[in-house]
Amino acid sequence: MAMAFKTHYDAVIIGSGHNGMVAACYLAQAGMSVLVLERNGEIGGATRSAQVFKGMDARLSAYSYLVSLFPRKILDDLGIGFSCRRRGTASWTPSLAGGSMRELLLRNGEGADTWNREAFAALTGGEDDFRGYQKLQEMQAALARVVWPSMLEPLVSRDAMRSRMHGDGLEAWRAIIEEPLGKVIEDLICDDLVRGLVFTDGRIGVAGFPHDPSLLQNRCFLYHIIGGGTGEWQVPVGGMGALINGLRDAALATGRVTIATGARVTRIDPGGKMATVAFETEDGGFEADARYVLCNASSDVLARLMGDGGACMSGRGRLGSASPEGTAFKINMLLKRLPKLLDSKHTPEEVFAGTVHIDEGYGQMLASYAESAAGKMPTKPPGEIYCHTLTDPTILSEELAGKGYHTLTLFGLDMPYSLFTEDNPGTKAEALRRYLAGIDQYLAEPIEGCLAEDADGKPCIEAMSAVDLEEKIHLPKGNIFHGDLTWPFVEDESLAGTWGVETGYPNVFLCGSSAVRGGAVSGIPGHSAAMKVLGC
Repeated sequence: MAMAFKTHYDAVIIGSGHNGMVAACYLAQAGMSVLVLERNGEIGGATRSAQVFKGMDARLSAYSYLVSLFPRKILDDLGIGFSCRRRGTASWTPSLAGGSMRELLLRNGEGADTWNREAFAALTGGEDDFRGYQKLQEMQAALARVVWPSMLEPLVSRDAMRSRMHGDGLEAWRAIIEEPLGKVIEDLICDDLVRGLVFTDGRIGVAGFPHDPSLLQNRCFLYHIIGGGTGEWQVPVGGMGALINGLRDAALATGRVTIATGARVTRIDPGGKMATVAFETEDGGFEADARYVLCNASSDVLARLMGDGGACMSGRGRLGSASPEGTAFKINMLLKRLPKLLDSKHTPEEVFAGTVHIDEGYGQMLASYAESAAGKMPTKPPGEIYCHTLTDPTILSEELAGKGYHTLTLFGLDMPYSLFTEDNPGTKAEALRRYLAGIDQYLAEPIEGCLAEDADGKPCIEAMSAVDLEEKIHLPKGNIFHGDLTWPFVEDESLAGTWGVETGYPNVFLCGSSAVRGGAVSGIPGHSAAMKVLGC
């Protein structure tokens, strides 16, 4: 039966990712009628869960893996029963030197400080790097205490944000906000492996190097260390799908939200008091008038839909300007058992319970970035591995969990979109081979021998390049942040007091990763757009 659409809504939201659904919930709970238009056949965008492998009852978080930046206040405001779980292991960072294993396993929770101090001493032979690491942690905490509470408020200027810092916080501001991140890392830490461990937070999803004068690496680092005021990344219980399902249920419970999947928006006319959104479904073309239009898609998409050549301005600059290409590579796996480690004093259960850093030494990442920037596929591409099911087995059926099955996902760096445009399947296969070789160097058996088989007898492994991310979930050039990350404050004093979602039209707003303070699984842009509409 064809879906019935009204001709008028208070708000039309383009895209049903977590930010679009956060905005929908806030607006509907305030009494507004909302139409959510989703191009794909399922809602959720990058925050959906999926049964990736045929006949295997495992619902993987297919695109986004961990959560840190989603404020508890949003969940409480909207009545969402979503939770995350702490991982016992924070990270495992191995390297091979002269054929022998060097490794650093860091823990979370009670007793972690003592454990981590001893782990540093075993790796480096002393306490200097541990003290430097602790000093950097203190700097991060000083920034998080100030920046994190501001994320659900209107934007403030750089000077106003800096004025909130006091004492040691001013040193943290200088080291992480004003100077290239490489300086503080190199000043405080000597060991290459530890330097790399720290610098990875400045590399997730962006192309940058420690002393990049643009400070893109610093902006990326900042977002990775402020979440929840602690910067800890946790496992979403039930997978990312639990978040989007909770938002969907809360939206529909209001009786004021209509969600249309398979709906492709073709045009936005901002009009005067009312905007018009044209869209197509399998049942034909439709138009809906709305007081407000919120775009959870990228600013490039919004500019194209409005047909203004990017003339309207956003907090990130001119809408429609060329987005930097994405560099992420994603691998999803279902294992019939965890692999045996090559030469570690830790068990696979300990190691894979945290973030596993593959070829992410400081020097290794510099070499990888240089190759990538030169248009070459890195010889040894860096990547990070996460095992969801060691912390939360609920995404597996009881049968698979009982047999010892586990999910494993890898987030790879330095694989730019342009590498895959001519021959995505062939280039992707080579990239996958290199990442698996990076994993295998630390194992006593090939990871491929541990893969489960799907209903057709095929290995349960899926690889996605930046080209795939653009095709599947419409990320511009596969960029997981829609563009370069912004500071969580504004340089232009005249923009203080705005929400970072504004465009040149008073009834059209960004509500996704293209907004200021956008990017990652945070819900913050969705909240900001809703607050703008509601006049908060």
